[in-house]
Amino acid sequence: MPKIISLVNQKGGVGKTTTAVNLGAYLAALGKFVLLVDIDPQANATSGLGVDHRKLEKGIYNTLLGEASLRDIVCNTNHDGYRLAPATLGLAGANVELINAPNREFKLREILEEAKHAYEYILIDCPPSLGLLTVNGLVAADTVLIPVQAEYYALEGLGQLLETISLVKENLRPDLDVMGAVLTMFDSRNKLSNDVWQELYKYFPNKIFRSVIPRSVRLAEAPSFGKSILHYDPSSKGAKAYERLAREIIELNN
Repeated sequence: MPKIISLVNQKGGVGKTTTAVNLGAYLAALGKFVLLVDIDPQANATSGLGVDHRKLEKGIYNTLLGEASLRDIVCNTNHDGYRLAPATLGLAGANVELINAPNREFKLREILEEAKHAYEYILIDCPPSLGLLTVNGLVAADTVLIPVQAEYYALEGLGQLLETISLVKENLRPDLDVMGAVLTMFDSRNKLSNDVWQELYKYFPNKIFRSVIPRSVRLAEAPSFGKSILHYDPSSKGAKAYERLAREIIELNN
């Protein structure tokens, strides 16, 4: 059975999609079969892996509406063992179109049932909101990974996010677990970054990953070339940080 991990933070710009794309790349590089599911209407994970979502006829949106199966939409990436269930433009309307659907919170979970035999890790890149798509991402997951930017504003919404996860756990997915938080855009020279690190322990005692993702120009550049950092600049600090994170997650699941 695969480990299904939802990457969630309702605040945008915290490195959530960067983490999803690059964590998947390094899990695959370490010999795991990985599927990245992009349920963010911005489709940044899709374009970040070199797939032009504007040219796709079908994506995860069509599976959520029952118009296609997962195998119809999954595509290869430039990494061996790493596949993508892409987002398309139509996904922006899914929150509204699914509102009256039966079992609307379980749509993604039902879709992923057909993929469980094929992958060791399924990563879900959720939208930067706490709407129906994100709830689907939480219900479909075994565990939640929360990327947190090293600045104080990034901490403000954590209470609300953890409350939403708690509600999903109570009402929809009793065995949902919080894997922990990973600190992103970290600058060790900046006192504020270190202060945020200390503050984060109040929210996630014993659940902060040792691997810290640094603030990096190379990480920011890679998506514009449709590449993971593994293919764009594997010797960079950001690349090495994501490799460490992938190893840490594999270690947790062994």
